[in-house]
Amino acid sequence: MRRPNILLTAVYLSLTVLCGHLSLGTPGVGKSTLGKELASRTGLTYISVGDLAKEEELYEGFDEEYECPILDEDRVIDELEDKMREGGVIVDYHGCDFFPEHWFHIVFVLRTDNSFLYDRLESRGYKGKKLQDNIQCEIFQTLYEEAMLSYRKEIVHQLPSNTPEDLERNLDQIVQWIEQWTKDNN
Repeated sequence: MRRPNILLTAVYLSLTVLCGHLSLGTPGVGKSTLGKELASRTGLTYISVGDLAKEEELYEGFDEEYECPILDEDRVIDELEDKMREGGVIVDYHGCDFFPEHWFHIVFVLRTDNSFLYDRLESRGYKGKKLQDNIQCEIFQTLYEEAMLSYRKEIVHQLPSNTPEDLERNLDQIVQWIEQWTKDNN
């Protein structure tokens, strides 16, 4: 049975710099929480690119300004290729333009109001330029625009991610989409 591949993404400072807690993925927008719960409810495989990079040491250097390792995007693609071909994968990452377009059946860009995002990032120890740059990315919808340029517009969707109620609505909506996709493609 064919199963869809899903990209969960959200705004972040840079596509190639992994900042903060790698195990959490994009800071503050709830992407990892959504991805893990979605995998639990659907049986799809959840992959955090941040965790994968940390486990497999998929870095090409270190960014001194942000005090973060720099992701080796080519090695990430090589590492994920077989899993993506099999299907049924939820990919969690804060960037999207280096993934092959044919990998994903749908892309969800999570959006968080700045007042929520600021508090979440600050509670994780973000400060100064790192904090401000992340907030500016959200204000200017940087990643949404990037997703719209990288993938067919009809597969890119924005989802609010401010409250537990938003999380539950997003889970319900995505589960329904997966069920419909599965019916239509098997």
